[in-house]
Order: sequence, then structure tokens, then C-alpha cells
Amino acid sequence: SKAFAEYAKDNSLSLSEPEQFENIDGMGIRTVIGGKSYYFGNAKLLSKYGIENDRLNDANAIADEGNTLVYVADEKQILAIIGINDVIRDNVDELIKRLHSAHVEPIMLTGDNEQTAKKIAAQAGIEHVISGVLPAEKGNVIKELKAEGDKVMMIGDGINDSPALALSDIGVSVNSGSDIAMNSADVILMNDDLMKIPELISTSKATVRNIKQNLFWAFFYNCLMIPIAIGALRHFNITINPMIASLAMTLSSLTVIINALRLRGSKK
Repeated sequence: SKAFAEYAKDNSLSLSEPEQFENIDGMGIRTVIGGKSYYFGNAKLLSKYGIENDRLNDANAIADEGNTLVYVADEKQILAIIGINDVIRDNVDELIKRLHSAHVEPIMLTGDNEQTAKKIAAQAGIEHVISGVLPAEKGNVIKELKAEGDKVMMIGDGINDSPALALSDIGVSVNSGSDIAMNSADVILMNDDLMKIPELISTSKATVRNIKQNLFWAFFYNCLMIPIAIGALRHFNITINPMIASLAMTLSSLTVIINALRLRGSKK
């Protein structure tokens, strides 16, 4: 919507103030101008209001070029079909390769039509595509993936992504995303650099590994030293000076801290 508003502004087009405005989730908008209804959205919006889609050939031609279709219609007919597309980031192929190297399977989950979604996915190197999904259905897809035993990370920045972000094991949003998406996410990237995603995964794995190491060390150390500290082994002439015991306890804590500090080098 911002892109259309900016285009109108750049081309000195006047924008009429709507008399009524209705947002239809996953489909588009309905507005009333001059007592007449206008519709702006996808093919599902046309079906909902009984508007015949008699421009299928034109729509398919635009979609085949990787564009998302936006229909403009009044109460009787389609007035225009607009093709919009996302710009593939320069380093997206490297991102997908790094995800595969980390044994992470990327899935494109989108409300776009199948033709557009598959074309963009092919450019990005993503094999698994789930298209034509309504906002509420995105959450159901996340539930299905989790039911299969998978750990699911959802990355999104729009209002429509918020249900899926909340339901995923880890929800990731970018700082430039909508407030609702950021509130639903567990992690917020402070910039739009998606190459931080593999770094996030590797750091998370290193953190879990480090926690397990520290728990094992604390358990092993205390199981070994507590019997000596309380004199349980004095019959074997194994005792420890209280001063040394205090120092040993401090060294144990320092060992855990030093091991945790190794995480600072886990980015790579």
C-alpha cells in the first residue's frame, strides 16, 4: 500500500478520501468513493463479492513474470490488474546455502499465488513452497510442521505474519517490521540483514551446548568435592583445608563463567 501511495505522490496523482473503508484479511480492501464500491486485492476478493474474473490470460501472463497480482475492480467488472514484485536480495543464495549447511530446510510460506511464489522461490533457491495461504492458515501450517516433530523458526515482518510468529518455536522479526509482528516475535533483528539468521542459529546451538557443559561440570565437581569437604573420606586420610575448600568453590564458579565467555567467539 505504501508503494502505491508513493507512486501516486511521485506522479502527482490526487488521492480521493474514501467514504467507507474495510480491510478483508488475506484478500484486500473494499472502499466506497462517491457512493460506489471499489475493490483492491487478490482473486479471492473478486470471488467473495461475485465479480467475474474475465482477465485470466492477462493475469497469468503477469504472474508468470514473478509478479503478485493486485486486482482493481468496481461492483461490476475488473478495472485493472497490477503486478508487483519483491526484489531478491543480493546475498539470498548465500543465505540459503548456509541454512542448508546448518541442516535447516527453508520453506516459503506466502499468500501469493502459486505461479508467483514458485518463480520467486526458484530465484532464491528455495525448494519447498506453500502458497496461497491466508493469515490464519499460516498458523495452521506452523502447527502441522510442529506436529510432525519439527522445530520451526518463523521469519516475518508483516501484520499477517504475527499469528505464525506467535505459534512457532522461535519467531523472528526485523526492526523495520510492523509493531504487531515485533511484539509476536521472540527475536528482533536490529537491521534488515538476514545473514544474521545463520548466526542466530549457530549461536543458539552453541549456547545450548555450553549450558549442558556447565551443568555437567557443576554436577561432576560437586559430586566429587562435597564428600571431601564434609569429611566423608577422612577414614582414608582424605581431607581438605576449609580455606582451600573456599578457593576450590570459587574456582568452580570461575570455570563455568570462563566457559560461558567462549560464546563470544561463536558467531563464526
